[in-house]
Amino acid sequence: MSVAVFTLLKPYDPAKFPAVTRELDRVASRLAARSGRPLAKKETVTVAGRRVRAYTYGTTRIAFVLDRKTEYQLLCERAAAAACDLLFRTFALA
Repeated sequence: MSVAVFTLLKPYDPAKFPAVTRELDRVASRLAARSGRPLAKKETVTVAGRRVRAYTYGTTRIAFVLDRKTEYQLLCERAAAAACDLLFRTFALA
């Protein structure tokens, strides 16, 4: 399990969630294809009190948490489902 932090080029606007969802769906599809696994699940979930997109492919689960100019990628690879659920449930923004 890991959390990676990236700087966005533009501040994230929650009002644009539908457009962001389409872009993240494309990103997740490419990640799944690169891993050689089908994208098994894509969903909107709540992490850190905000709507985020989460995806499952193979034994990988990833969520993209966007906050202003910061993107947090919560990544679980080959982790027990309970451990990954705990990460998604307890992740908090600084």
